[in-house]
Amino acid sequence: MLWSLFKLVLFVCAVAAMAFGASLLMETNGGIRLEAVGMEINLGPLQSVIALIVLLVALWLVLKLIGLLRATWLVINGDETALTRFLGRRRLAKGYDALADGMMALASGEGRLAMVKAERAERYLERPELTNLLTAQAAEMAGDRKKAEETYKALITDDRTRFVGVRGILRQRLADGDTDTALVLAKSAFALKPKHEETQDVLLKLQADSEDWSGARETLAAKFKHGALPRDVHKRRDAVLALSEVKAAEEPTASTQDTVMKANKASPELVPAAVLAADVYMEKGQPRQAVKAIKAAWTKAPHPDLAAAFAAIEPDETPQARIKRFEMLRKLHPDADETRMLLAELHIAAEDFPEARRALGDLAETHLTVRVATLMAAIEKGEGAKDPVVKGWLARAVTAPRGPSWVCDNCQHISGEWVSSCPNCGAIDSMTWAEPPEQEFTLPGGADMLPLLVGSDDSDPAEEEIMDAVIVVEDEPQPDVAPDAPPEEAAPEAELAEPKP
Repeated sequence: MLWSLFKLVLFVCAVAAMAFGASLLMETNGGIRLEAVGMEINLGPLQSVIALIVLLVALWLVLKLIGLLRATWLVINGDETALTRFLGRRRLAKGYDALADGMMALASGEGRLAMVKAERAERYLERPELTNLLTAQAAEMAGDRKKAEETYKALITDDRTRFVGVRGILRQRLADGDTDTALVLAKSAFALKPKHEETQDVLLKLQADSEDWSGARETLAAKFKHGALPRDVHKRRDAVLALSEVKAAEEPTASTQDTVMKANKASPELVPAAVLAADVYMEKGQPRQAVKAIKAAWTKAPHPDLAAAFAAIEPDETPQARIKRFEMLRKLHPDADETRMLLAELHIAAEDFPEARRALGDLAETHLTVRVATLMAAIEKGEGAKDPVVKGWLARAVTAPRGPSWVCDNCQHISGEWVSSCPNCGAIDSMTWAEPPEQEFTLPGGADMLPLLVGSDDSDPAEEEIMDAVIVVEDEPQPDVAPDAPPEEAAPEAELAEPKP
């Protein structure tokens, strides 16, 4: 309210001042006299002021007209002006609106609409590093692989977007199964961005699949260097890849032996490394070091390959001497299933069948596997049991769980031997010595087939009772069986029984 009153008073004062000034000019004598081309013009004081104001306004209009003509000339020549800046801001606004609409369409799964918006955004923005990426992703979503590949190739030509283009084509080649080209692209992408974890993983997998173990170790070292792997995981996986590199070598050399030693030192619990290290120590005439390597791995968990390597240290010893020497391994894990089965095998080799039965203990009831069943068949045969009893145990081995195997932690694939990468899913260092996952497994015809496998004699009631005792229940849950099925594993042990004429 006060401000409005103040403005009103100020306006009245200004009008009064102008009126007072005009009255003074009217009363003032003199003026301005202009002579030009024989003409004379006399202006009074008030008229002179008005003429001066008109002259200033005309001068201002002339200057504005000159500025307009200059701006028009600059526009024609393509120079930046206020007008071009205004039009440019409008183009940018339309372009970014189209780009935002394209990104929303892409997030909504509308690939075709996203491609249209990307094309519109490119017309306004002229920023291919932005719009081409949107176009490529939209083309992939819409199933236009040709358009996507062309766009990714366009991205490769720009230093700022080269990695994105290479990575996009790499994904297409992986989807097509062209692993050779994908490997080359993965190396290029890794060279552009060595810290990119996805590229590291893809390159490592492709190198492992192509058995480029030295390259895979370099990639693994880069993952550790850039913080993508903990130190302990890197040490173990490097040992795993080193073993694969040694196995791929045509002939063992001093270099491969050194690699085995380093792998065993980096990961003493790794069973294949311990076995190979024991072999190297034996070649060098260092049996004590071989025993030390095997014991270090056995301390982590007993394994039949370790037992075989330990036995190979003294190949010519008697069964009794071998039992005594294996005592050092038994003390490390006396109650482990592998230890008990190992002792049973040693006593069977020494023909001490009662002691072999005591070594097995209650495994036949608590954890029956193919190996336990065949050991029981060998014990029964050694103790003079009748053929139906021996064959009964062998029949139970047909449907018994296979026991611990090399199982992939990632896809649960079962492998007959240790490998550095899973042959099914390609995961590196995923093979673990463990019980396979169980599933239904039955013989054709179920339990009715077992009497045919075992055989029977109707004239002997005692043998019929034995037959009833060994028939297993139909549809007993069993492990997922790989191509190397349990019957084939049971074959070496089954040879302990005499074949039926």
